[in-house]
Amino acid sequence: MRLKFELKYKDTNTMGRLGEIYYNGKIYETPMFMPVGTNATVKTLSPEELKSIGSGIVLANTYHLWLRPGEDVVCAAGGLHKFTNYDGPILTDSGGFQVFSLAKPKDITEEGVKFKNHLNGDALFLTPEKSIEIQQKLGSDIMMSFDECVKWPSTHEYMALSVERTLRWAKRGKVAKKDNDQLLFGIVQGGEYADLRKHCALELVKMDFDGYSVGGTSVGEDKETMYKMVEYSTPYLPEDKLRYLMGVGDPIDLIENVMRGIDIFDCVSPTRLARHGHAYTKYGKVNIKNSKYKRDFTPLDDCDCYACKNYTKAYIRHLIVANETFGARLLSIHNIYFLHELMRQIRENIKNGTIKEFRDEFVKNYYNGMNYLEKKTMNKEE
Repeated sequence: MRLKFELKYKDTNTMGRLGEIYYNGKIYETPMFMPVGTNATVKTLSPEELKSIGSGIVLANTYHLWLRPGEDVVCAAGGLHKFTNYDGPILTDSGGFQVFSLAKPKDITEEGVKFKNHLNGDALFLTPEKSIEIQQKLGSDIMMSFDECVKWPSTHEYMALSVERTLRWAKRGKVAKKDNDQLLFGIVQGGEYADLRKHCALELVKMDFDGYSVGGTSVGEDKETMYKMVEYSTPYLPEDKLRYLMGVGDPIDLIENVMRGIDIFDCVSPTRLARHGHAYTKYGKVNIKNSKYKRDFTPLDDCDCYACKNYTKAYIRHLIVANETFGARLLSIHNIYFLHELMRQIRENIKNGTIKEFRDEFVKNYYNGMNYLEKKTMNKEE
């Protein structure tokens, strides 16, 4: 098996964990943020830049690569690692999230999902078996089970039926997986319902997957609901296997969900925000297009990333306003570096037993001086 996870330490005050991923002679520490390379590339950045920023696992999207260039092309190239020239670990999602954003409820059957190709309108049909087949040809290190991703909110009645379908699909995908060194993760669904989350997690654990993901978050719910979804899932997952929260990348959410037992995260937000001129800083997100930065000749933030060490807000603003790609590249470098550095600080504070204090101080700075409890109260009032 080319990728192995080992749990190293558990926080005594939270569910926070420290672990190590062993891959091709290298060690990658968890908790970890994974940049998203939807079309087998993290937008505007090279693999060499990703590694220099500190990236470990990178995610690629099964649905988009199925459509173009096609899984057979990637397979003929030697798999995603050779195709993309990335020698670190690669995770592929199942395509389920994209499918369910394109399909109508009536298109979901026990066999699979019918939907239209978003590029040309052709009819497509994706099943648990087909998803695994595509991912195996892509040659990722971690594959995801095909599940039903349900929009929030949903009734308990529908979610209960959906969970059973997800469990049946997970079993079918596991049967379809060839005996190779790719890992396969099960996905815990169940919406905001504690009983369904517990049931789904326990049933998936019985199937003995290589790791587990908490799915069905970042689909329109508020932060407190998301945190409950995670709290309802992680206590029932094995301690010795990776836990993955899908589609979450907001800095506050990373801290909060590490404290709830999550090891790895992914999200398109750092590069998507960059393309729209937004940058993470320890004092919150900034919109670099704001006119107040036109003559601001200071760095984006007090950090050691390439963008902050070499360029000013005024220059990056000029690039973004002029629609120059280099601006998006610099902001992408900064945003991904920011999240990697945040994860490093999270690991350090778990090790020191100070993750709650770190969370409170980070939130106070990020939300302009409000402490954690004040921000939570404001969120509820909103």
